[in-house]
Amino acid sequence: MNKTEKVQFVIDTLERLYPETPIPLDHTDPYTLLIAVLMSAQSTDERVNKITPLLFKVADNPYDMVKLTVDEIREIIKPVGLSPMKSKGIHGLSEILIEKHNGEVPQNFEDLEALPAVGHKTASVVMAQAFNVPAFPVDTHIHRLMFRWNLTNGKSVAQTEKDAKRLFPKELWNKLHLQIIYYGREYSPARGWRLENDVITSTIGRKTVINEYNSKKK
Repeated sequence: MNKTEKVQFVIDTLERLYPETPIPLDHTDPYTLLIAVLMSAQSTDERVNKITPLLFKVADNPYDMVKLTVDEIREIIKPVGLSPMKSKGIHGLSEILIEKHNGEVPQNFEDLEALPAVGHKTASVVMAQAFNVPAFPVDTHIHRLMFRWNLTNGKSVAQTEKDAKRLFPKELWNKLHLQIIYYGREYSPARGWRLENDVITSTIGRKTVINEYNSKKK
């Protein structure tokens, strides 16, 4: 298979396995999505979805959020990890949304990435999932799989994002990044990975990755 055929194989396989792609983080609007994505850093969606209802019951908009102290926010979100940084970020960005954006989440990368604790990946998720603007947020699953599939050199997340955007049609980005995440969790995890269950890697995977897997198995 040449690279074009490999890319099409990935698209077809993922569409067959995941025709529907519900957003993994529970939210009701752009603000609650932004907070949930920020909280998901180095945590799991499952854990975040258990904690966000507790936070959003008290404050599901920036005006109510700034009424809480950083310590009060931290106490609620502690189970998701990195709570000192995340609670400061949530309080700080809520203040900025009120001061600069009339309490609304901005619909552009520049303003989103200027918010405290909001990096490019978080901004990309919000642009894609809240505003349906084409973006390709790269998380650890996508970074790992794109390397396993020999579609990027794996040197950095930024390079993986560039390669994904170059290889896949723009109109598929928003759905495809979720499909890859779902596939990574189910068939190609970092731990407990079984190549025989991973049809994409076993078909188009990087030879060094497959050889290393097979040698470890022996």
